[in-house]
Amino acid sequence: MKHSITRKITAIMISIVAGTVLLCWFINTTLLESYYIENKQKTLLNTFNMVYKESEKGRTDSEEFPIKLETKCSNSGISFMIISSDRTIIQSNVGNDERLLLQFLELIFDMDDRNTQVLKNTPEYMIEKTKDRRLQTDYLVLWGSLQNGNMILMRTAVESIKESVDIANRFLAYVGVIMVILCAVIIYVVTKKITNPILQLADISRRMTNLDFDAKFHGKGENEINLLGSHMNQLSETLEKTISELKSANNELKTDLEKKTEIDEMRKEFISNVSHELKTPIALIQGYAEGLQECINDDAASRDFYCEVIMDEADKMNSLVKSLLTLNQLESGSEQVVFERFDLLEVIQGVANATAILREQDGISMTIHAQGPVYVWADEFKTEQVLTNYVSNAIHYAANEKEIEISVIHKEDTVRVEVFNSGAPIPQEEIAHIWDKFYKVDKARTREYGGSGIGLSIVKAIMDSFHQECGVINVENGVKFWFELDSRVSEGRNSKTQGENIVALTDK
Repeated sequence: MKHSITRKITAIMISIVAGTVLLCWFINTTLLESYYIENKQKTLLNTFNMVYKESEKGRTDSEEFPIKLETKCSNSGISFMIISSDRTIIQSNVGNDERLLLQFLELIFDMDDRNTQVLKNTPEYMIEKTKDRRLQTDYLVLWGSLQNGNMILMRTAVESIKESVDIANRFLAYVGVIMVILCAVIIYVVTKKITNPILQLADISRRMTNLDFDAKFHGKGENEINLLGSHMNQLSETLEKTISELKSANNELKTDLEKKTEIDEMRKEFISNVSHELKTPIALIQGYAEGLQECINDDAASRDFYCEVIMDEADKMNSLVKSLLTLNQLESGSEQVVFERFDLLEVIQGVANATAILREQDGISMTIHAQGPVYVWADEFKTEQVLTNYVSNAIHYAANEKEIEISVIHKEDTVRVEVFNSGAPIPQEEIAHIWDKFYKVDKARTREYGGSGIGLSIVKAIMDSFHQECGVINVENGVKFWFELDSRVSEGRNSKTQGENIVALTDK
Protein backbone atom coordinates (compact mmCIF):
# COMPACT_ATOMS: atom_id res chain seq x y z
CA MET A 1 0.00 0.00 0.00
CA LYS A 2 1.24 3.47 -0.91
CA HIS A 3 0.21 4.98 2.43
CA SER A 4 0.82 1.89 4.56
CA ILE A 5 0.83 2.38 8.33
CA THR A 6 3.71 -0.11 8.51
CA ARG A 7 5.85 2.09 6.30
CA LYS A 8 4.93 5.24 8.19
CA ILE A 9 5.59 3.76 11.64
CA THR A 10 8.86 2.18 10.45
CA ALA A 11 10.02 5.48 8.91
CA ILE A 12 9.08 7.43 12.04
CA MET A 13 10.83 5.02 14.40
CA ILE A 14 13.96 4.85 12.21
CA SER A 15 14.05 8.65 12.15
CA ILE A 16 13.73 8.76 15.94
CA VAL A 17 16.51 6.21 16.46
CA ALA A 18 18.78 7.83 13.87
CA GLY A 19 18.09 11.26 15.33
CA THR A 20 18.88 9.99 18.82
CA VAL A 21 22.18 8.53 17.64
CA LEU A 22 23.11 11.77 15.84
CA LEU A 23 22.16 13.82 18.88
CA CYS A 24 24.35 11.65 21.09
CA TRP A 25 27.21 12.00 18.63
CA PHE A 26 26.80 15.78 18.56
CA ILE A 27 26.69 15.99 22.36
CA ASN A 28 29.80 13.80 22.63
CA THR A 29 31.64 15.94 20.12
CA THR A 30 30.75 19.33 21.57
CA LEU A 31 30.18 18.84 25.30
CA LEU A 32 31.97 15.69 26.45
CA GLU A 33 35.44 17.30 26.52
CA SER A 34 34.19 20.31 28.45
CA TYR A 35 32.34 18.04 30.86
CA TYR A 36 35.46 15.91 31.32
CA ILE A 37 37.63 18.99 32.01
CA GLU A 38 35.03 20.29 34.47
CA ASN A 39 34.99 16.92 36.21
CA LYS A 40 38.84 16.81 36.37
CA GLN A 41 38.84 20.34 37.71
CA LYS A 42 36.50 19.28 40.53
CA THR A 43 38.73 16.29 41.26
CA LEU A 44 41.78 18.55 41.58
CA LEU A 45 39.87 20.93 43.80
CA ASN A 46 38.54 18.13 46.03
CA THR A 47 42.06 16.78 46.44
CA PHE A 48 43.39 20.25 47.28
CA ASN A 49 40.62 20.82 49.85
CA MET A 50 41.39 17.49 51.49
CA VAL A 51 45.12 18.41 51.77
CA TYR A 52 44.27 21.93 52.94
CA LYS A 53 42.04 20.63 55.74
CA GLU A 54 44.63 18.11 56.84
CA SER A 55 47.17 20.93 56.87
CA GLU A 56 44.92 23.07 59.05
CA LYS A 57 44.63 20.21 61.51
CA GLY A 58 48.36 19.63 61.47
CA ARG A 59 48.11 16.04 60.32
CA THR A 60 50.20 16.31 57.17
CA ASP A 61 53.17 14.86 59.10
CA SER A 62 51.25 11.77 60.19
CA GLU A 63 51.95 8.32 58.75
CA GLU A 64 48.45 7.92 57.28
CA PHE A 65 48.33 11.21 55.32
CA PRO A 66 50.99 10.39 52.65
CA ILE A 67 49.26 7.03 51.93
CA LYS A 68 45.82 8.62 51.77
CA LEU A 69 46.98 11.40 49.45
CA GLU A 70 48.92 9.10 47.17
CA THR A 71 45.99 6.68 46.91
CA LYS A 72 43.54 9.43 45.98
CA CYS A 73 45.87 10.94 43.38
CA SER A 74 46.71 7.56 41.91
CA ASN A 75 43.00 6.69 41.50
CA SER A 76 42.31 10.05 39.83
CA GLY A 77 45.39 10.09 37.56
CA ILE A 78 46.90 13.13 39.33
CA SER A 79 50.58 13.91 39.65
CA PHE A 80 51.30 15.93 42.83
CA MET A 81 54.19 17.46 44.66
CA ILE A 82 54.36 19.16 48.07
CA ILE A 83 57.33 21.51 48.45
CA SER A 84 58.52 23.66 51.29
CA SER A 85 59.23 27.37 51.16
CA ASP A 86 62.89 26.63 50.42
CA ARG A 87 61.84 24.51 47.41
CA THR A 88 62.57 21.22 49.13
CA ILE A 89 60.29 18.40 47.88
CA ILE A 90 58.41 17.00 50.85
CA GLN A 91 56.21 14.43 49.06
CA SER A 92 55.73 13.46 45.42
CA ASN A 93 54.23 10.55 43.36
CA VAL A 94 56.34 11.04 40.23
CA GLY A 95 59.74 9.58 39.46
CA ASN A 96 61.51 12.67 38.11
CA ASP A 97 60.78 15.14 40.84
CA GLU A 98 63.23 17.80 39.67
CA ARG A 99 61.85 17.99 36.12
CA LEU A 100 58.27 18.26 37.37
CA LEU A 101 59.36 20.90 39.87
CA LEU A 102 61.01 22.94 37.12
CA GLN A 103 57.86 22.68 35.02
CA PHE A 104 55.74 23.89 37.95
CA LEU A 105 58.11 26.78 38.70
CA GLU A 106 58.21 27.74 35.04
CA LEU A 107 54.43 27.74 35.02
CA ILE A 108 54.23 29.82 38.19
CA PHE A 109 56.98 32.35 37.66
CA ASP A 110 57.46 32.43 33.90
CA MET A 111 53.87 32.16 32.60
CA ASP A 112 53.34 32.05 28.86
CA ASP A 113 49.89 33.48 28.18
CA ARG A 114 49.79 31.80 24.81
CA ASN A 115 50.04 28.33 26.39
CA THR A 116 48.15 28.94 29.62
CA GLN A 117 44.45 29.53 30.41
CA VAL A 118 43.38 30.44 33.93
CA LEU A 119 40.23 28.53 34.82
CA LYS A 120 39.86 29.55 38.47
CA ASN A 121 41.83 31.91 40.69
CA THR A 122 41.40 32.34 44.45
CA PRO A 123 43.75 33.53 47.29
CA GLU A 124 44.34 29.88 48.28
CA TYR A 125 44.82 28.25 44.87
CA MET A 126 44.79 28.70 41.10
CA ILE A 127 43.63 26.26 38.44
CA GLU A 128 45.02 26.58 34.95
CA LYS A 129 44.88 24.75 31.67
CA THR A 130 48.31 24.64 30.08
CA LYS A 131 50.20 22.91 27.32
CA ASP A 132 53.52 21.17 27.83
CA ARG A 133 55.74 22.79 25.21
CA ARG A 134 58.04 19.81 25.06
CA LEU A 135 55.41 17.09 24.86
CA GLN A 136 52.71 19.28 23.31
CA THR A 137 50.23 17.84 25.75
CA ASP A 138 47.44 19.66 27.57
CA TYR A 139 47.28 19.51 31.36
CA LEU A 140 45.14 20.86 34.16
CA VAL A 141 47.34 22.32 36.85
CA LEU A 142 46.41 23.39 40.38
CA TRP A 143 48.86 25.08 42.68
CA GLY A 144 48.18 26.60 46.04
CA SER A 145 49.50 27.42 49.51
CA LEU A 146 48.78 25.35 52.61
CA GLN A 147 48.33 26.59 56.19
CA ASN A 148 51.74 25.32 57.22
CA GLY A 149 53.49 27.46 54.56
CA ASN A 150 54.10 24.56 52.20
CA MET A 151 52.95 24.62 48.57
CA ILE A 152 51.14 21.85 46.79
CA LEU A 153 51.36 21.36 43.03
CA MET A 154 49.00 18.99 41.17
CA ARG A 155 48.68 18.12 37.49
CA THR A 156 46.47 15.83 35.42
CA ALA A 157 46.48 15.22 31.67
CA VAL A 158 43.45 16.16 29.58
CA GLU A 159 44.77 14.95 26.25
CA SER A 160 43.36 11.45 26.78
CA ILE A 161 39.80 12.78 26.80
CA LYS A 162 40.09 13.88 23.19
CA GLU A 163 41.13 10.40 22.17
CA SER A 164 38.32 8.98 24.30
CA VAL A 165 35.80 11.28 22.62
CA ASP A 166 37.00 10.22 19.19
CA ILE A 167 36.83 6.54 20.12
CA ALA A 168 33.40 7.02 21.72
CA ASN A 169 32.10 8.83 18.65
CA ARG A 170 33.38 6.13 16.28
CA PHE A 171 31.95 3.41 18.49
CA LEU A 172 28.66 5.33 18.72
CA ALA A 173 28.56 5.64 14.93
CA TYR A 174 29.05 1.88 14.46
CA VAL A 175 26.53 1.01 17.16
CA GLY A 176 24.12 3.63 15.79
CA VAL A 177 24.15 2.17 12.28
CA ILE A 178 23.65 -1.34 13.64
CA MET A 179 20.85 -0.15 15.94
CA VAL A 180 19.09 1.71 13.12
CA ILE A 181 19.13 -1.42 10.93
CA LEU A 182 18.10 -3.68 13.82
CA CYS A 183 15.42 -1.23 14.89
CA ALA A 184 14.07 -1.05 11.32
CA VAL A 185 13.73 -4.84 11.16
CA ILE A 186 12.15 -5.12 14.61
CA ILE A 187 9.77 -2.23 14.03
CA TYR A 188 8.75 -3.61 10.62
CA VAL A 189 7.98 -7.04 12.11
CA VAL A 190 6.15 -5.57 15.10
CA THR A 191 4.09 -3.14 13.03
CA LYS A 192 3.26 -5.94 10.60
CA LYS A 193 1.74 -7.88 13.48
CA ILE A 194 -0.27 -4.79 14.39
CA THR A 195 -1.31 -3.80 10.88
CA ASN A 196 -2.18 -7.28 9.57
CA PRO A 197 -5.32 -7.49 11.77
CA ILE A 198 -6.17 -3.93 10.72
CA LEU A 199 -5.82 -4.93 7.05
CA GLN A 200 -8.02 -7.96 7.76
CA LEU A 201 -10.64 -5.64 9.30
CA ALA A 202 -10.36 -3.34 6.28
CA ASP A 203 -10.97 -6.30 3.95
CA ILE A 204 -13.96 -7.40 6.05
CA SER A 205 -15.44 -3.88 5.93
CA ARG A 206 -14.88 -3.78 2.14
CA ARG A 207 -16.70 -7.10 1.73
CA MET A 208 -19.48 -5.87 4.00
CA THR A 209 -20.02 -2.85 1.72
CA ASN A 210 -20.64 -5.39 -1.06
CA LEU A 211 -23.13 -7.22 1.23
CA ASP A 212 -20.77 -10.17 1.69
CA PHE A 213 -21.15 -11.20 5.32
CA ASP A 214 -19.28 -14.52 5.17
CA ALA A 215 -15.97 -12.91 6.12
CA LYS A 216 -15.22 -13.10 9.85
CA PHE A 217 -12.36 -11.73 11.94
CA HIS A 218 -10.26 -14.44 13.59
CA GLY A 219 -8.10 -13.06 16.35
CA LYS A 220 -6.85 -14.17 19.75
CA GLY A 221 -6.42 -12.03 22.80
CA GLU A 222 -8.28 -9.15 24.34
CA ASN A 223 -6.49 -6.14 22.91
CA GLU A 224 -8.20 -3.21 21.20
CA ILE A 225 -7.91 -4.66 17.66
CA ASN A 226 -9.37 -8.03 18.68
CA LEU A 227 -12.18 -6.22 20.49
CA LEU A 228 -12.84 -4.19 17.34
CA GLY A 229 -12.78 -7.40 15.27
CA SER A 230 -15.29 -9.03 17.62
CA HIS A 231 -17.58 -6.03 17.28
CA MET A 232 -17.14 -6.15 13.49
CA ASN A 233 -18.28 -9.79 13.54
CA GLN A 234 -21.33 -8.82 15.60
CA LEU A 235 -22.01 -5.91 13.26
CA SER A 236 -21.73 -8.26 10.26
CA GLU A 237 -24.20 -10.72 11.77
CA THR A 238 -26.61 -7.93 12.74
CA LEU A 239 -26.43 -6.34 9.29
CA GLU A 240 -26.91 -9.71 7.58
CA LYS A 241 -29.95 -10.43 9.74
CA THR A 242 -31.36 -6.93 9.25
CA ILE A 243 -30.84 -6.96 5.49
CA SER A 244 -32.38 -10.44 5.33
CA GLU A 245 -35.39 -9.16 7.25
CA LEU A 246 -35.59 -6.09 5.02
CA LYS A 247 -35.43 -8.24 1.90
CA SER A 248 -38.11 -10.53 3.28
CA ALA A 249 -40.26 -7.56 4.18
CA ASN A 250 -39.60 -6.02 0.78
CA ASN A 251 -40.49 -9.29 -0.91
CA GLU A 252 -43.67 -9.57 1.15
CA LEU A 253 -44.51 -5.97 0.32
CA LYS A 254 -43.89 -6.64 -3.35
CA THR A 255 -46.06 -9.76 -3.16
CA ASP A 256 -48.77 -7.82 -1.35
CA LEU A 257 -48.65 -5.11 -4.01
CA GLU A 258 -48.85 -7.73 -6.74
CA LYS A 259 -51.73 -9.40 -4.95
CA LYS A 260 -53.46 -6.05 -4.52
CA THR A 261 -52.98 -5.30 -8.20
CA GLU A 262 -54.18 -8.78 -9.07
CA ILE A 263 -57.19 -8.41 -6.78
CA ASP A 264 -57.99 -5.02 -8.31
CA GLU A 265 -57.78 -6.53 -11.76
CA MET A 266 -59.91 -9.50 -10.67
CA ARG A 267 -62.44 -7.14 -9.11
CA LYS A 268 -62.66 -5.08 -12.28
CA GLU A 269 -62.88 -8.22 -14.39
CA PHE A 270 -65.47 -9.70 -12.03
CA ILE A 271 -67.64 -6.58 -12.17
CA SER A 272 -67.28 -6.49 -15.95
CA ASN A 273 -68.17 -10.18 -16.31
CA VAL A 274 -71.10 -10.01 -13.88
CA SER A 275 -72.36 -6.88 -15.62
CA HIS A 276 -72.04 -8.62 -18.96
CA GLU A 277 -73.78 -11.78 -17.74
CA LEU A 278 -76.64 -9.85 -16.13
CA LYS A 279 -77.02 -7.32 -18.91
CA THR A 280 -78.74 -9.69 -21.39
CA PRO A 281 -81.30 -11.26 -19.01
CA ILE A 282 -82.10 -7.89 -17.47
CA ALA A 283 -82.62 -6.41 -20.94
CA LEU A 284 -84.87 -9.33 -21.93
CA ILE A 285 -86.84 -9.09 -18.68
CA GLN A 286 -87.24 -5.35 -19.12
CA GLY A 287 -88.25 -5.66 -22.77
CA TYR A 288 -90.82 -8.41 -22.26
CA ALA A 289 -92.16 -6.71 -19.11
CA GLU A 290 -92.69 -3.49 -21.08
CA GLY A 291 -94.40 -5.53 -23.81
CA LEU A 292 -96.80 -6.96 -21.23
CA GLN A 293 -97.40 -3.51 -19.78
CA GLU A 294 -98.20 -2.01 -23.18
CA CYS A 295 -100.35 -5.01 -24.16
CA ILE A 296 -98.54 -5.57 -27.44
CA ASN A 297 -100.25 -8.96 -27.78
CA ASP A 298 -103.56 -9.37 -25.98
CA ASP A 299 -104.00 -13.09 -26.56
CA ALA A 300 -103.30 -15.46 -23.69
CA ALA A 301 -100.66 -17.48 -25.58
CA SER A 302 -98.52 -14.40 -26.17
CA ARG A 303 -98.78 -13.31 -22.55
CA ASP A 304 -97.82 -16.79 -21.42
CA PHE A 305 -94.81 -16.73 -23.75
CA TYR A 306 -93.72 -13.33 -22.42
CA CYS A 307 -94.06 -14.56 -18.85
CA GLU A 308 -92.09 -17.72 -19.62
CA VAL A 309 -89.23 -15.67 -21.07
CA ILE A 310 -89.21 -13.38 -18.03
CA MET A 311 -89.26 -16.36 -15.64
CA ASP A 312 -86.54 -18.18 -17.61
CA GLU A 313 -84.20 -15.16 -17.60
CA ALA A 314 -84.91 -14.52 -13.92
CA ASP A 315 -84.07 -18.16 -13.21
CA LYS A 316 -80.77 -17.77 -15.07
CA MET A 317 -79.96 -14.67 -13.00
CA ASN A 318 -80.85 -16.52 -9.80
CA SER A 319 -78.65 -19.47 -10.81
CA LEU A 320 -75.77 -17.10 -11.59
CA VAL A 321 -76.06 -15.33 -8.24
CA LYS A 322 -76.17 -18.65 -6.37
CA SER A 323 -73.11 -19.90 -8.24
CA LEU A 324 -71.26 -16.69 -7.44
CA LEU A 325 -72.15 -16.97 -3.75
CA THR A 326 -71.01 -20.60 -3.69
CA LEU A 327 -67.72 -19.75 -5.41
CA ASN A 328 -67.11 -16.81 -3.07
CA GLN A 329 -67.67 -18.99 0.01
CA LEU A 330 -65.31 -21.65 -1.32
CA GLU A 331 -62.53 -19.20 -2.22
CA SER A 332 -62.80 -17.26 1.04
CA GLY A 333 -62.74 -20.46 3.11
CA SER A 334 -66.00 -19.65 4.90
CA GLU A 335 -67.66 -22.74 3.41
CA GLN A 336 -67.18 -25.57 5.89
CA VAL A 337 -65.85 -28.83 4.43
CA VAL A 338 -67.15 -31.95 6.20
CA PHE A 339 -65.06 -35.05 5.49
CA GLU A 340 -66.86 -38.34 5.71
CA ARG A 341 -66.53 -41.85 4.31
CA PHE A 342 -69.10 -42.65 1.62
CA ASP A 343 -69.60 -44.83 -1.44
CA LEU A 344 -68.51 -42.85 -4.48
CA LEU A 345 -70.35 -45.18 -6.88
CA GLU A 346 -73.69 -44.26 -5.28
CA VAL A 347 -72.94 -40.57 -5.93
CA ILE A 348 -72.02 -41.32 -9.56
CA GLN A 349 -75.23 -43.30 -10.10
CA GLY A 350 -77.27 -40.54 -8.46
CA VAL A 351 -75.79 -37.90 -10.80
CA ALA A 352 -76.39 -40.22 -13.79
CA ASN A 353 -80.02 -40.65 -12.82
CA ALA A 354 -80.50 -36.90 -12.25
CA THR A 355 -79.16 -36.03 -15.73
CA ALA A 356 -80.94 -38.84 -17.57
CA ILE A 357 -83.70 -36.57 -18.96
CA LEU A 358 -81.17 -34.11 -20.41
CA ARG A 359 -79.22 -36.97 -22.08
CA GLU A 360 -82.39 -38.49 -23.52
CA GLN A 361 -83.38 -35.12 -25.02
CA ASP A 362 -80.03 -34.85 -26.84
CA GLY A 363 -79.67 -38.58 -27.61
CA ILE A 364 -76.48 -38.98 -25.52
CA SER A 365 -75.42 -42.39 -24.14
CA MET A 366 -73.60 -42.79 -20.81
CA THR A 367 -71.37 -45.65 -19.64
CA ILE A 368 -70.04 -46.04 -16.11
CA HIS A 369 -66.89 -48.12 -15.64
CA ALA A 370 -66.56 -48.98 -11.95
CA GLN A 371 -66.74 -51.78 -9.42
CA GLY A 372 -68.64 -51.07 -6.25
CA PRO A 373 -68.62 -50.15 -3.58
CA VAL A 374 -65.89 -47.47 -3.88
CA TYR A 375 -65.33 -45.78 -0.53
CA VAL A 376 -63.62 -42.39 -0.33
CA TRP A 377 -63.03 -39.63 2.23
CA ALA A 378 -64.47 -36.24 1.18
CA ASP A 379 -67.47 -33.92 1.47
CA GLU A 380 -70.21 -35.95 -0.21
CA PHE A 381 -72.38 -32.97 -1.21
CA LYS A 382 -69.48 -31.06 -2.77
CA THR A 383 -68.25 -34.22 -4.51
CA GLU A 384 -71.69 -34.57 -6.08
CA GLN A 385 -71.50 -30.89 -7.11
CA VAL A 386 -68.14 -31.49 -8.84
CA LEU A 387 -69.43 -34.57 -10.65
CA THR A 388 -72.67 -32.77 -11.67
CA ASN A 389 -70.68 -29.88 -13.18
CA TYR A 390 -68.46 -32.32 -15.12
CA VAL A 391 -71.45 -34.32 -16.43
CA SER A 392 -73.48 -31.19 -17.29
CA ASN A 393 -70.49 -29.79 -19.14
CA ALA A 394 -70.07 -33.13 -20.99
CA ILE A 395 -73.77 -33.16 -22.00
CA HIS A 396 -73.61 -29.64 -23.44
CA TYR A 397 -70.43 -30.34 -25.43
CA ALA A 398 -71.00 -33.96 -26.46
CA ALA A 399 -70.81 -34.38 -30.27
CA ASN A 400 -70.03 -36.93 -32.96
CA GLU A 401 -70.98 -40.29 -31.36
CA LYS A 402 -72.53 -38.39 -28.43
CA GLU A 403 -71.03 -40.61 -25.80
CA ILE A 404 -70.21 -39.95 -22.14
CA GLU A 405 -68.08 -42.32 -20.07
CA ILE A 406 -67.43 -42.16 -16.32
CA SER A 407 -64.45 -44.24 -15.14
CA VAL A 408 -63.24 -44.94 -11.60
CA ILE A 409 -59.52 -45.79 -11.43
CA HIS A 410 -57.95 -47.05 -8.21
CA LYS A 411 -54.49 -45.82 -7.20
CA GLU A 412 -52.36 -46.44 -4.12
CA ASP A 413 -53.99 -43.87 -1.81
CA THR A 414 -56.49 -42.17 -4.11
CA VAL A 415 -59.35 -42.84 -6.48
CA ARG A 416 -59.42 -41.05 -9.79
CA VAL A 417 -62.74 -40.25 -11.47
CA GLU A 418 -62.64 -39.47 -15.22
CA VAL A 419 -65.60 -38.03 -17.19
CA PHE A 420 -65.16 -38.40 -20.96
CA ASN A 421 -67.36 -36.90 -23.68
CA SER A 422 -66.94 -37.35 -27.41
CA GLY A 423 -66.60 -34.19 -29.46
CA ALA A 424 -64.14 -31.49 -30.45
CA PRO A 425 -61.02 -31.12 -28.27
CA ILE A 426 -60.32 -27.94 -26.28
CA PRO A 427 -57.71 -25.72 -28.00
CA GLN A 428 -54.39 -26.19 -26.21
CA GLU A 429 -53.97 -22.47 -25.50
CA GLU A 430 -57.41 -22.41 -23.85
CA ILE A 431 -56.82 -25.27 -21.37
CA ALA A 432 -54.96 -23.11 -18.82
CA HIS A 433 -57.88 -20.63 -18.66
CA ILE A 434 -60.94 -22.88 -18.47
CA TRP A 435 -60.75 -22.83 -14.63
CA ASP A 436 -61.00 -19.01 -14.58
CA LYS A 437 -64.27 -17.38 -13.61
CA PHE A 438 -66.56 -16.45 -16.53
CA TYR A 439 -64.15 -17.96 -19.07
CA LYS A 440 -65.94 -19.62 -21.99
CA VAL A 441 -64.25 -21.57 -24.77
CA ASP A 442 -67.30 -21.46 -27.05
CA LYS A 443 -69.21 -18.34 -26.00
CA ALA A 444 -72.06 -18.78 -28.50
CA ARG A 445 -72.75 -22.34 -27.40
CA THR A 446 -72.44 -21.43 -23.73
CA ARG A 447 -75.06 -18.73 -24.23
CA GLU A 448 -77.22 -21.25 -26.07
CA TYR A 449 -77.58 -23.54 -23.07
CA GLY A 450 -77.42 -20.69 -20.53
CA GLY A 451 -73.97 -21.36 -19.03
CA SER A 452 -72.25 -18.66 -16.96
CA GLY A 453 -68.63 -19.89 -17.13
CA ILE A 454 -68.47 -20.40 -13.35
CA GLY A 455 -68.98 -24.18 -13.10
CA LEU A 456 -65.36 -25.21 -13.61
CA SER A 457 -64.21 -22.42 -11.26
CA ILE A 458 -66.44 -23.96 -8.58
CA VAL A 459 -64.92 -27.40 -9.32
CA LYS A 460 -61.38 -26.00 -8.91
CA ALA A 461 -62.31 -24.24 -5.64
CA ILE A 462 -63.89 -27.43 -4.23
CA MET A 463 -60.87 -29.58 -5.11
CA ASP A 464 -58.54 -26.99 -3.56
CA SER A 465 -60.60 -27.18 -0.36
CA PHE A 466 -60.12 -30.99 -0.49
CA HIS A 467 -56.36 -30.47 -1.13
CA GLN A 468 -56.71 -32.75 -4.14
CA GLU A 469 -55.99 -32.43 -7.85
CA CYS A 470 -58.26 -32.00 -10.87
CA GLY A 471 -57.64 -31.42 -14.58
CA VAL A 472 -58.55 -31.95 -18.19
CA ILE A 473 -56.98 -33.98 -21.03
CA ASN A 474 -57.63 -33.90 -24.78
CA VAL A 475 -57.93 -37.47 -26.09
CA GLU A 476 -58.24 -38.85 -29.59
CA ASN A 477 -62.01 -38.45 -30.07
CA GLY A 478 -63.02 -36.08 -27.27
CA VAL A 479 -62.21 -34.49 -23.91
CA LYS A 480 -61.63 -36.13 -20.53
CA PHE A 481 -62.09 -34.21 -17.21
CA TRP A 482 -60.81 -35.84 -14.00
CA PHE A 483 -60.48 -35.38 -10.24
CA GLU A 484 -59.00 -37.41 -7.37
CA LEU A 485 -60.16 -38.24 -3.82
CA ASP A 486 -58.59 -39.93 -0.78
CA SER A 487 -59.51 -43.62 -0.58
CA ARG A 488 -59.28 -46.73 1.56
CA VAL A 489 -59.27 -50.36 0.47
CA SER A 490 -62.88 -51.56 0.08
CA GLU A 491 -63.82 -54.69 1.99
CA GLY A 492 -64.58 -57.78 -0.04
CA ARG A 493 -63.22 -56.33 -3.30
CA ASN A 494 -61.47 -58.89 -5.52
CA SER A 495 -57.93 -57.67 -6.21
CA LYS A 496 -57.90 -59.52 -9.53
CA THR A 497 -60.58 -57.28 -10.96
CA GLN A 498 -59.13 -54.04 -9.57
CA GLY A 499 -57.79 -52.94 -12.96
CA GLU A 500 -60.80 -54.30 -14.84
CA ASN A 501 -63.53 -51.69 -15.54
CA ILE A 502 -67.03 -53.19 -15.42
CA VAL A 503 -70.02 -51.60 -17.16
CA ALA A 504 -72.46 -50.73 -14.38
CA LEU A 505 -74.98 -48.72 -16.37
CA THR A 506 -75.51 -48.19 -20.09
CA ASP A 507 -78.39 -46.30 -21.68
CA LYS A 508 -79.34 -44.44 -24.82
